[in-house]
Amino acid sequence: MAADEKAQAKGEQARGKIKKVVGDAVGNESLKAEGHGEESKGDLREAKEKAKDAVKPK
Repeated sequence: MAADEKAQAKGEQARGKIKKVVGDAVGNESLKAEGHGEESKGDLREAKEKAKDAVKPK
C-alpha cells in the first residue's frame, strides 16, 4: 500500500508542476493556482509516507 501512496504522491507533484507551468505560460492564474495546490497535496502525501517509514519498526 505504501508504494501506491508514494507513486500517487509523485503523480500529484508532477501534474501540479505541469499545471503551474502551463498556467503561467498562457496567463491562466486559475490553472496556475490549481497546479500549486495539487503539487502541495503531493508534497504532503510524500511527507506523510516518509513519516510512516521513519516510525515503522525495523
